[in-house]
Amino acid sequence: MSKDITLVVMAAGMGSRFGGLKQIEPVGPNGEVLLDFSVYDAVKAGFTKVVFVIKHEIEEDFKAIIGNKLDGKIKVISHLVTVEQA
Repeated sequence: MSKDITLVVMAAGMGSRFGGLKQIEPVGPNGEVLLDFSVYDAVKAGFTKVVFVIKHEIEEDFKAIIGNKLDGKIKVISHLVTVEQA
């Protein structure tokens, strides 16, 4: 019996201090984003699933950058959250 090991990535921040969506900002020499490195390490460590917790407001941008590039590498689930400001 194999166990599913899940990486949960909390990526719902709006990056207001950073000045943009740091979750999907290219940082690598080939346009990799921080999440690419996190997921790569997780797969190497035996993780079988990743859950991205993102805000509905960034869903389109997130999907445009992350897209289908993780297909075949790890099972991906996006969980949308609504954050109310006080």
